[in-house]
Formats: sequence, C-alpha cells, structure tokens
Amino acid sequence: MKTTCRFLPDLALAVVAAVSLLQVPSATRAAIEPVMRTAKAAPNQMFTTTPDGVRVAIQEYGDPKGPEIVLIHGLGGTHLDWMNQVRSPVLSKYRLVTYDLRGHGLSGKPAQAAYYADGKRWGDELRAVIEAKGLKRPVLVGWSLGGLVITNYLETHGDSRVAGIVYVDGVIELKPEYIKAKSEVVAALTSPDLATYLEGTRQFLRLCFYRQPDPETFALLYAGAAMASPDMIKQTFTGISVSAEATLPKVAVPSLFIYGERDALVDARTVERARQLMPKMKAILYPETGHAPFFEQPDRFNADLHRFAQEAEKNKSVTPPR
Repeated sequence: MKTTCRFLPDLALAVVAAVSLLQVPSATRAAIEPVMRTAKAAPNQMFTTTPDGVRVAIQEYGDPKGPEIVLIHGLGGTHLDWMNQVRSPVLSKYRLVTYDLRGHGLSGKPAQAAYYADGKRWGDELRAVIEAKGLKRPVLVGWSLGGLVITNYLETHGDSRVAGIVYVDGVIELKPEYIKAKSEVVAALTSPDLATYLEGTRQFLRLCFYRQPDPETFALLYAGAAMASPDMIKQTFTGISVSAEATLPKVAVPSLFIYGERDALVDARTVERARQLMPKMKAILYPETGHAPFFEQPDRFNADLHRFAQEAEKNKSVTPPR
C-alpha cells in the first residue's frame, strides 16, 4: 500500500529536539537524559501502516507473555506520557503496548483534514496496532483524546477482541457541555504564527496538570507536544466524528472511568454521561488531581489499573471472544 506520509520530517524534528537538549544547562540535561534513555530502552519498537496509509510508531514494554494492555495517549502527547506506567514494578508482569497517534510523536503527520476528521480512521489505526503486535484481547486504556479513539474503535470493530476498557479523564463525546472551553488557548493552538502556536502548546500542557511536573519532566513533555501536527490540532478542535450514544451501550466487557477532581479540560459531567451509556461502568475519582491522574498519582493509578486488568483477565475466562 502506498503511504501518504513520510518519516523524514519526524526525524528532522527529533534532530531539532536533540540539538535543543544540548543547549539546556548541564544540570537540566542530566535530569532529562535518564528519562530519554528509558524511553529508548523499549524492548521493541516497530512501525506499521494503517489502512489509509499513515505510518504509526509502536513500542512494547514488560513481559511479552503477560496479559496485554494498550496505552493510548491524548491530544498533543506521545508514548512518553506513559513513562510512569512502563517503568512500574506493579505493571511489569503485563505486556504493555504504547503508540503515537497519527499527527503525534514519531507517527505520520498527513496534512489533509480527512485523516483526522473521520473518527473511523482513528479506530482503524488502533486496530492496526493490535494486529501488528498480534494482541489477542488487550485492555484498552485511553487518556483524553485516547478515550475518543477507543469509542471509535468499538464503533467499527466491537469489543470481541478486547478484555476491558479504561477511560482516563476520557473524551466520550466532542460536545461543548463535556469540554471546558479555553478560548484563548484554542486560538493560540490554531494560530498560523509559530511563536503563538508554541505558546498555546505550552499553556495547553500546563492545563493538563493540577499537580505540575517538575521543570525537567515538563520540558520533555513539551518537546513531545511540540512535535504534534498543527493540521491535526486544528481538526481536533473543529471536530472528529464519534457515535458514543450508539456504540457504548453495546459494550459488554468490563469498563472503568478514572477522573481527576481538578480536571481543567474535561467536565465532570462526562463521567455521568459515560455511566448513563454504560450503566455497569465503574468510576474512580482522584481528589486534588487534574487531567492526568496517571502522571499526577502514578502509584495509585498503577495499582488501580493492575486491579482492573486482573478482573478483566478473570472475565476473559468466562466470556470467550464472540
């Protein structure tokens, strides 16, 4: 299949990021480099191509024979967002798979709006990752935009190859009542001016946390966020198709919603909406926590994910794939 994107621009961005790293103070660089070495130490990194020709970067950590978990980052993120999960002793027995969504990180960044507006393409991308890694029935964990990806996957492919789903401050529907509008940040993120766009990226990343990361970690996350495609960012705010109301009531596998009480981006009514559509869904509220519970309270999050994955694994034995 002929691809519509190229990896060279992503490589160029990585080179720029590396050069930028050399320009920071030695103390800061010393703090960042261990994290970067950890990221590079993934046992397996590979690329696959989606049905619509987008090249997707996939990483794998943990026990290759363990129960499977796919971690899906949010808007402006990369697989590095999950650094506290892939290094967790609690989750080391699992086969952990991460990937960079289209328009993000090391994955392809086509310019055309259709690659981002059609929710089915995001769902098909997740399916391509599952197939490329030969996963049987993973637990799907979606943060923010990653939740929308899960919903779009379920709409087309159902839950027959899924053990369970976890929304982490996840976007269920792109409706105004569920998204906390930050007009000035949206304006900056959709600006054609590079300086304004990068400042908008910084502000957006700050809004992801109630408990802010240390400066070195924030710098690493910001570098990843700055790799995101402006075309993708613009289309995300314009809209991505999703049919949660028709899709989620059909879900039969275990489901969980983890939500930070101090989320500045996704409204708490999203949890109520999710439970309305999936009455059996469990919900966990993290007090004094923002949009990124897995980053702000990693120990608690990893323990909660471990418990849920164990339950999902037990459920697999009594509910074989349909």
